[in-house]
Amino acid sequence: MWKRFVQEGVIDSARLNKRISESWLRCKNRYVDPYRGTGREILKGESFDSQKRKHRQLLEITLPHVEKMSKFIEDTGMIAILIDAEGYVLSMKGKKPILQYAEDINFVEGVRWTEEEVGTNAIGTALHAREPILISGTEHYSVASHKWSCSAAPIHDEEGRLVGVLDISCPLERSHPHMLAIVSSIAYTVEQEWSRRCELDELELIRCTWELAEGNQPVVILNRRQQVVFVNKVVRQKMGQWPGKCDYQSLLGEYRYVERKRTPVCSGQHGGLIGYCAVLLESEASTLRSSPLPFSSGQVRFPGETGTSKAFRHVLGQIERISKSSANVCIRGESGTGKELVARAIHLNSPYKAGPFVAVNCGAIPKDLIESELFGYAEGAFTGSRRHGYKGKLEQANGGTLFLDEIGEIPHQMQVALLRVLQERKVTPIGSHSEIPVNIRVIAATHRDLAQLVKEGKFREDLYYRLHVFPLYLPPLRERKEDIPCLIRFYCRQNKVELATIPQVIQQLMEYDWPGNIRELFNTLERLSIIGEEELPYLLHELFQTGARAAAPPIVPADSLTRGKTGSESRGVRLDKLTYREELEKQSIIQALQKTNGSASAAAGLLGIPRSTFYRKLQKYNL
Repeated sequence: MWKRFVQEGVIDSARLNKRISESWLRCKNRYVDPYRGTGREILKGESFDSQKRKHRQLLEITLPHVEKMSKFIEDTGMIAILIDAEGYVLSMKGKKPILQYAEDINFVEGVRWTEEEVGTNAIGTALHAREPILISGTEHYSVASHKWSCSAAPIHDEEGRLVGVLDISCPLERSHPHMLAIVSSIAYTVEQEWSRRCELDELELIRCTWELAEGNQPVVILNRRQQVVFVNKVVRQKMGQWPGKCDYQSLLGEYRYVERKRTPVCSGQHGGLIGYCAVLLESEASTLRSSPLPFSSGQVRFPGETGTSKAFRHVLGQIERISKSSANVCIRGESGTGKELVARAIHLNSPYKAGPFVAVNCGAIPKDLIESELFGYAEGAFTGSRRHGYKGKLEQANGGTLFLDEIGEIPHQMQVALLRVLQERKVTPIGSHSEIPVNIRVIAATHRDLAQLVKEGKFREDLYYRLHVFPLYLPPLRERKEDIPCLIRFYCRQNKVELATIPQVIQQLMEYDWPGNIRELFNTLERLSIIGEEELPYLLHELFQTGARAAAPPIVPADSLTRGKTGSESRGVRLDKLTYREELEKQSIIQALQKTNGSASAAAGLLGIPRSTFYRKLQKYNL
């Protein structure tokens, strides 16, 4: 059955466990090599130590239970393996001969043992299916594991989230009929102890922070999951009734708090992090200096400002779903919407986060250089090449994520070469005959309609389907205008600036359509921080000259800028008949005339417009 499937793609699902047949199909679709299957990505040194520190609680709770089974495991010639939720082997227990046997296929501590890496196996398939499974002999997708029998069971935390996998493996001839029952029993025991540990940690957290919560400042206590487990008297008075454990972000938004300071709290029992003590502010005046928290839904964190709009919350939900897989992603969005930031968020929350994130702007590289930039070249490949050759972006991204920005600009001949790499996962540098295997996730981005480019024959259809596995639409700023205040706060915090005039013109800034999106907003804020507040009317006037799509009330009454009545009032022209753009323009003209003591030519020069145009505008606004 295995030979027929890998050679012909034919599978007899009736004779094969459903989970195994599903896994075989996934492996084939992801171009996993069935004739290899040895470990490739191995964490060593500080990287491995860091991974173990991150999963300290999993190790502390699970290993004592494994130790209790150590004599049985050693006597039967088995290995007990603990794996984290990303697929990295944190611990292997067994006798030296069997550990050396496992080492022949790179099945060692620190290796990443997932379906994407080594094909169908008990560990990787349990991670995907999130249920116990036994995989034996040729049920494994890759030949390297055909001599092994493995049983694995997932471990979940107190809220049902996957935190790791426990596996018992042995050579095929030593397989024990109760392996799956044994490993499932240990995993269940670990889950029960995990829940008890969390309850004790929360009790210790409240006890340790009780004195810190006293006082006149609003204080909340958070557990490791960013859930509020306790609030002090100041916050309870504002809430009316303490509802019990609740979401931190919801509390901040509903009661108009911002976080001022956060202090981590460690356990006196086991030394690990058990939560945080957060001091809040409720002053509206402090919002521009506040520190917005990253989005958190338990599994994914976004490094930038998320805002509150439904449009971007949908994007965050998509990121969470995408990050759990290794599928290629195609981000479509206008220039300036933050496509690279979203790509980084996907990478940081994905199975590839331990590897590099390599970004390539396909539209910025000359067509005659893009091949060497992506594929690299061997020493002496061409005149002017580097002495020791060059490692291309595809190879640089090995083990991580390759971000191809503006993929719609890639030349047609390079589309063929890129398609081959995505299919075979191998790179051949220019001037070299050796193929270099690469394990990368590809995230592409574009502001163009790739489907239309395919119809026009400008983009290969097969490459389109290879990249367009999971399309992600990034909304422009005009579709999420309610996020503008949050983005302004984020910019001010990141750049340590205070823009005192912004609160008075937030509504006006939200009326503008921002064709340059977030990039234009940040550029405008940077310019405003340089030119000073007195130039704000000119800046707003310049913005709306690009074409606002809605009218709005004026920023300030016109009579506050002039002495006495304006010509528009004396002639009976009502101010509210002007569009918002026109009112801004009128105000800027009035201010220019005031600064130049009524000199029209000087005012025109100050505004940077021809005198003839300036006189026409004076007549238009009855000035």
